[in-house]
Parts: sequence; structure tokens; C-alpha cells
Amino acid sequence: MPSIKAYGAVGTIVVFLAVAVAASGHMVNTFMWVRAVLLPVAAVLIYRMTVSASRGSRRAFERIGTLAMITPIAITGVDLIPGVCPPWYATVQAVCMLPVIRVAFITRGSALRAVLPKGRCPGRGAGRERAP
Repeated sequence: MPSIKAYGAVGTIVVFLAVAVAASGHMVNTFMWVRAVLLPVAAVLIYRMTVSASRGSRRAFERIGTLAMITPIAITGVDLIPGVCPPWYATVQAVCMLPVIRVAFITRGSALRAVLPKGRCPGRGAGRERAP
């Protein structure tokens, strides 16, 4: 959870940086605005999944692991396309992805995976099974 909170905090800082850059008269394109707003929103959703995973939801745990693997690659890949965003913005976005990369390593660790056994999700409650 601390990594997801850090991701949200850095993402929020990116929004304020975009506002400051725009206020100083420099160009902030639509891509930068959309990305700056979407990443903190995504952080809130991922945080909610993290809370669910901490309560035993295997499904939420797997989703977090998948997002933590895909998101840094996608964000960095798009930022490297020439002309999409200035180097300072790509650098800030890369810093924003560092806590997410940490989550990717944590969720791929064998000790944590052992806590959530495969099969029935512990978060569904005792005695409730799916109908065949």
C-alpha cells in the first residue's frame, strides 16, 4: 500500500507541475493534461484493489500484479515516442512509475503469492461456494 500511495502522490505532483508550466506560459499539450489527470485517478482505483487484496481477494491481487507489470511499460513506451511530450515530462512520468515497478516485484514474490492460495478466493466468505 505505501508504494501505491507514493504513486498517487507523485501523480498528483505531476498535475501541479503541468498547471505550473501552463501558468508560466509554456505549452502543455492535450496528451500531457490527460495523462496528468488520469494517473492519479488510476492510483485511487489501484489503491482500492490493493485494499481488497489485503483482505484476501486473489482476483484483486492478480489484477494489481498485472497492472504493475503493464503500466510502467506502457507509460514509458508512449513517452518515448518522439514529439509526444517534452523530456522533463517523460522524466517525471518515469519517476511516477518507480513505486509501481516496486509493486510489480512485490506481487511476483513467492512469499506473498503463497499467502493467497490458488483456487477459491478467501474474500468470498466461508461456506459459500459457486454453483457448478
